[in-house]
Amino acid sequence: MEKIIIFDTTLRDGEQAPGASMNSFQKMEVATQLEKLGVDIIEAGFPIASPDDFVAVSAIAKNIKRSAVCALARCIYKDIERAGESVKKAKRPRIHLFLATSKIHLKYKFKKAEDEIVSIARDSIRQARKFCSDIEFSPEDATRTEKDFLFRMVEMAISEGAATINIPDTVGYSYPQEVFSLITDIRNNVPNIDKAVIAIHCHNDLGLATANSLSAILAGARQVHCTINGIGERAGNASLEEIVMAMKTRKDVFGDFYTDIDTKEIYRTSRLVSKLTDFVVPPNKAIVGRNAFAHESGIHQDAVLKKRITYEIMDPRDVGISESSLVLGKHSGRHAFRQRLKNLGFHLDEQRLNKAFQRFKEVADRKKEIFDDDLRIIVEDEIRVVKPLWQLLSFEVSSGTQVKPEAKVMLKKRAKTLCGVSSGDGPVDACFKAIDKITNLKVKLEDFRLEAVTSGKDALGHASLKLKNKGITAAGRGSSTDIIEAAIRAYVDALNKLETR
Repeated sequence: MEKIIIFDTTLRDGEQAPGASMNSFQKMEVATQLEKLGVDIIEAGFPIASPDDFVAVSAIAKNIKRSAVCALARCIYKDIERAGESVKKAKRPRIHLFLATSKIHLKYKFKKAEDEIVSIARDSIRQARKFCSDIEFSPEDATRTEKDFLFRMVEMAISEGAATINIPDTVGYSYPQEVFSLITDIRNNVPNIDKAVIAIHCHNDLGLATANSLSAILAGARQVHCTINGIGERAGNASLEEIVMAMKTRKDVFGDFYTDIDTKEIYRTSRLVSKLTDFVVPPNKAIVGRNAFAHESGIHQDAVLKKRITYEIMDPRDVGISESSLVLGKHSGRHAFRQRLKNLGFHLDEQRLNKAFQRFKEVADRKKEIFDDDLRIIVEDEIRVVKPLWQLLSFEVSSGTQVKPEAKVMLKKRAKTLCGVSSGDGPVDACFKAIDKITNLKVKLEDFRLEAVTSGKDALGHASLKLKNKGITAAGRGSSTDIIEAAIRAYVDALNKLETR
C-alpha cells in the first residue's frame, strides 16, 4: 500500500476565506488538534502577511513535534527569508514557494515572459534551500498553464532541489478527467519526476475540489492539499474529511492507498475550526454536517433500524460521532416513532401508540423537528385511559392593539358539536370565556403558566393551569406550537378532570 500524504492548509489557505482569520493563540489550538488528527504537514501560515502570522507560524513550528510545519512564500527574497526564519525551530520544517505560470497570470499580473518566470523560480528555490532543505514548489494556476511550459517549470524546480511539486487548480476550473490527464502527462513528460512527490491543490469554485483531488491520486499524486470543513478562498478548498473518508469508504477503488489520519478525530476537529472561525458547518455538509448521519424519511428510518448499511455507507463512529440520529418530523414513520418512545421509557400498546402517533403527525406538520421533550408532552397529553368528555375541534381568535380580542371555540361532547363566542382581556381570556359559555360551568382560574418546551421559533409551547369548581381543583396541561391552542388544550384537560370527579 502507498501512503497519501495529507497536507493541511486550514491555517493558511483556509484562513484566507473572508472573515475566517484567527489570531496566533487560536491557530496554535487548531495546529495542536491537527497534529492529534494525524495530519502529515501543517501549512501554518504566510509569515510575511502580518506580524501575528509570523508569530503564529513560529509558535507552531516550535511546539508541533510529529507533523511537519510549512510556511508559504512568494518567489520574493523577503518572503523566503521571513518564511525560513519562522520555521527554523520546527522539527520538520518546510518552505512552500509559489509562482504563477499560466499565460493569463503572466500577461495581466506579472507582465513577464516565460524565461523570466523560470529564472525567478530557479533563484527563489536556491535561496529557500539556504534556510530549509525541504522545499515544495507550486506553479500557480497550473491547470490553466500551457503543458510544455508547465513541464519545463516542474523539471527545473526538481533539478534545483524541490522535493515536492504541487499542481494547483487555483481557481477551481478543472474537472476530474482533465486533472487525471494532467497528472498523467506530467509523469510521462518530466524526465526527473521520479525524484519528487506530486501534490494536488484544488479549489471548489465548480464544486469539484474533492473529486479532482481523488482523481489526481488515481493518476499518481501522492500528496493532497486540503482544509478542515473545506474552508478557503471563494468557494473553499478540497475538504480533508471528504477526501480521507472517500478513500476509507471506497476501498474497492482506493484500496492500494492509506493515510495516517485518525478519523475518529474528524468531527472534533471540524467543530473546533467552526467555532474559532465562526464559520457554521452547513447541515448538509458531507461527513461533518448535522444531517450527514440523520434520517427523517420513514422508509429510510425503518430500513436503518433493521440494518444500518441500507442507507449509511459509513459508520458515524468512524468520524467521531457517537451514533446516527433518527430525526422525527412529518416524514417519519411509525417504526422510528415507536423506537424513540421506547428509548424515552414509554412502552405503549397498539391503541395508545396509534393515538400518540396521530397527535405526533399533527404537531410535525407545524414543526420542522420534534425533540424528545416534545414527545414526552405529546404522550402525556394524548395517552388517556378514559376517553375525554370534551374535545377541542377548532378555534378562531381576533386580536390586536386597537382591537378588542374575540374568540370562537368549537368543542365536541360525545357526538355533539357545540360553539361558543366571547370577548376577553386578551385572546387566551376570550377563548376561556367562550369555553365557559359552552360548558355552563362556573370555574375559577387559579394558576396559569406558559413555557417553551424546546428551542427555536417553532418550539412546542406547554401550558399548565388549575381550575376550581365547587371546592374541587383540577390541573390541566396542553401543548402545541400555537400557544393559544396550548392554553385551550390545558383548559379543556382540566375541565374533563372536573367533570369526572
